[in-house]
Amino acid sequence: MLEQILKKEEAASGPNAPGAAAPSTAATSSTARSSANGAVAAASEPSAKPAQISEDDWQILNARVAEIQQDKVESASKYRLKLSGMVLATAFANSGQVDNLDVPTVAVPSGPGESSGSAGGSLRQSIIGLTAIGPHLLGASTEADLQMDFFGGLPSGYGGISSGVARLRIARVGFAWENTSLIAGLDTPFFSPNMPSTYLSVAVPAFAAAGNLWTWTPQIRVERRIATDTSVWKVEAGLMDAPSYGDATATSRNATPGESSRQPLYAVRLSTNGKGTEQPRSLGVSGIYFPQRYRGGYKVAGWGAVGDWKVPFLSRLEWSGEMFVGKGLDVFGGVPQATLQAQNSSFSYAAGPELAELTMFGGWTQLKFRFGERSEINAAVGSGGRVAGGVREVAALDPDITGLSPRNDMFLVNYIFHARSDIVIAPEFRRYRTYQVTGSSALADQVGIALGYLF
Repeated sequence: MLEQILKKEEAASGPNAPGAAAPSTAATSSTARSSANGAVAAASEPSAKPAQISEDDWQILNARVAEIQQDKVESASKYRLKLSGMVLATAFANSGQVDNLDVPTVAVPSGPGESSGSAGGSLRQSIIGLTAIGPHLLGASTEADLQMDFFGGLPSGYGGISSGVARLRIARVGFAWENTSLIAGLDTPFFSPNMPSTYLSVAVPAFAAAGNLWTWTPQIRVERRIATDTSVWKVEAGLMDAPSYGDATATSRNATPGESSRQPLYAVRLSTNGKGTEQPRSLGVSGIYFPQRYRGGYKVAGWGAVGDWKVPFLSRLEWSGEMFVGKGLDVFGGVPQATLQAQNSSFSYAAGPELAELTMFGGWTQLKFRFGERSEINAAVGSGGRVAGGVREVAALDPDITGLSPRNDMFLVNYIFHARSDIVIAPEFRRYRTYQVTGSSALADQVGIALGYLF
């Protein structure tokens, strides 16, 4: 998750990094007062010589005074509130046609007379986050996170395509005891904990339609940790209110097939994790049950099995990824989604339940190579799809469905360079191959670079 990257960057930042907190405000204040009192005492002595200070010491003293005087984030409560985020600028060039110019997920066929590609830039993937550290309650420490970006749509008027509408990404509250945690809110699916390493697509994670189950979902879950001499075992179980892409453009909220069943999605995950923090290790398996009810009384018993892993090799290599199989899990974004041409489509009556009945499968894997403390190279590949014969049958049921693809493949390679603890530069190359119900597959490439300032 991106918040893990941000936390890692924050932990790596030194006391002299812009925006970083001083090691000890009390100690800094005491040092400043002691220096000031010493200067006053020296000035009060008739025979005292003028104080001598080097240029380096002078700059350090000015920096410490600036830290003391800077404004802090305040909250209505007495507990600590931390502001964080990232200003993220991306520039990109696309070869071929894609579904979304700045953050593509699939390639689409080119029409007659269309351009062979496109180029542009964007800042609407920038993120603002708040973390509140609360009191101890019933023996548990409490914490809340809120995270937003500007990828919720495009406003009308001049400059609309360059800006964006604010969108809620993460909003969760956590209670943590020594061996147990309770988390509730809008969060990443806990049965899909790993995310590819990229800065070119943060608003929609990489492999979003090519094997990555990522969609942020309202949920409540319990985590139990069991420590052994060599590892930590985790058992996680939770309930989710799964979203529905069929109503994504609606101006009012209607009941989704999952909500119409009057039951949540049930999920459980068992994992083993390494105790070290330098090179985290984890192996996990998950089971999912997702009852759905479509219009007309049609019921689908959705299910899924997911495996995830993150394994370090030697001191510089890391292998991570996930694989899944199931049905009715389309809403989590692991496979290409159906595009509806009209709001009065018969999708909810015929094509929707038939599509949910198809077996879906996919996954992604990434190899990370770190060299030095500031640089890494990532190469990853992902794929997600459904049984091709079943997709053709569903497409024949509803003429308003467009762009229904049986499978989508994606490959990326990037170089991530941390110029400082708060500045990251990341060039990247991507290739998309999206298969069509009929005809040849669509191909598209993207070359881009991301420049991020973390605060």
